[in-house]
Amino acid sequence: MDHRKPELSEKTLSNHRYRLNSFVEWCQERGITNMNDLTGRDLHRFRNWRREQGINKVTLRGQLATLRVFLEFCANIDAVEQGMRERVLLPELDPEEASRDEKLNGKRATAVLDHLDQFEYASRNHVITAILWHTGIRLGALRALDVEDFDAGAGCLDLRHRPDQGTPLKNGQAAERSMAVGPTYCTVIKDYIEINREAVTDAHNRRPLISSTQGRLSSTAVRNTIYRVTRPCMVRECPHDRNPDTCEAMDPDHASECPSSRSPHGIRRGAITKHLRDGTPEEIVSDRMNVSGDVLDQHYDQRTDREKMELRREFINDA
Repeated sequence: MDHRKPELSEKTLSNHRYRLNSFVEWCQERGITNMNDLTGRDLHRFRNWRREQGINKVTLRGQLATLRVFLEFCANIDAVEQGMRERVLLPELDPEEASRDEKLNGKRATAVLDHLDQFEYASRNHVITAILWHTGIRLGALRALDVEDFDAGAGCLDLRHRPDQGTPLKNGQAAERSMAVGPTYCTVIKDYIEINREAVTDAHNRRPLISSTQGRLSSTAVRNTIYRVTRPCMVRECPHDRNPDTCEAMDPDHASECPSSRSPHGIRRGAITKHLRDGTPEEIVSDRMNVSGDVLDQHYDQRTDREKMELRREFINDA
């Protein structure tokens, strides 16, 4: 972890640590205290042990991939023999397994934003939801925004990588960019700053755009906000025939228990999909959302083959 710290975000480091904990636990249970004693058979047994614990193939593949990176590091410092990483066999995934379908579709996003515009205009909830949907940025990027990163005159938000001040961007400096914001959303953000934003600074004397009385709003608080506002019963009848008086998801702290609520990443996936369905060129979507073409195709592009064909028809005469 110390070796990777300069090149990875805190979230990625935390994910690596979490994924390797099960390997550490397995080694401890079997008395393996020296990496030089590790064999390919041990790695095979560990793989089977994790699979028998009932985790899905996507999670298993992610944990084993991180283990591979760790073993490569170990080989470089002579803690294991060269080539040990190749002895960790990764499970094959179908494209459908590698990509989640959970997303907020355009129709629901419009309904949620219309509701917020009418009943919670320029509130923190409104601004969080509007920025995430309009820009498709990651949760961490939203938290990284300061008041000074919003330029109402130019109609844009500037994303900056500031790891030494607690707000790194996932892809580091390569993720720094300016994003155009439409006039409607610019007005919402401007009104929020002037009327409803908590006028506080964080530990680094910066003015977070998304703030609370305690400073910069936490990732958990942002996530809970999105779970709450995307519950379908906020804008229409419950599609699950639940009684709102007894539904546990009506508790703001348990909104994630609603089967139809969505996470910030679900909004990102939905926003990207909508741009693609509207015919926005993939390279534009890739730049704006800071996602590679390969990842875009595998994890975010939810268009059917027919939808892709109809969009191509606008640029190419198939006759």
